[in-house]
Amino acid sequence: MAEPTPGEGLMVCDSAALQERGLGVQWDLRYCGQDERAFALRIDGKVVAYLNRCAHVPTELDWQPNEFLDREGRYIVCAVHGAVYSPTTGACVMGRCGRAGLIPVTVTEANGQVRWYPSQHVRPLPPPTPPELPADALP
Repeated sequence: MAEPTPGEGLMVCDSAALQERGLGVQWDLRYCGQDERAFALRIDGKVVAYLNRCAHVPTELDWQPNEFLDREGRYIVCAVHGAVYSPTTGACVMGRCGRAGLIPVTVTEANGQVRWYPSQHVRPLPPPTPPELPADALP
């Protein structure tokens, strides 16, 4: 992903990809120098996004690909530990997450697109490094 210009976000998905309290959409980013995944959901008409990792132990939350919410669609639940989070705030509601919550990622929705915005600790992945050619392949 390329670095955005000031005020411009990076594409996550088309707005239509996020249904109310449905499946999430994930993407890769860098958090504090580590490659991580983030996810976006539509909750009460608004798009929210968080790092895809439990506050209790840094493991991914989804129990099936892109499935973050409980059966009723009320809470985000960690598939490994059962920690329960508010989808609107990311705050821990119940379980081993204690006072820690999910790490938010800034997103906006406009013109049929959902975009995310880098911050001090949340950055785009660096561009891939092209593979080195063997010495005998050089002209």
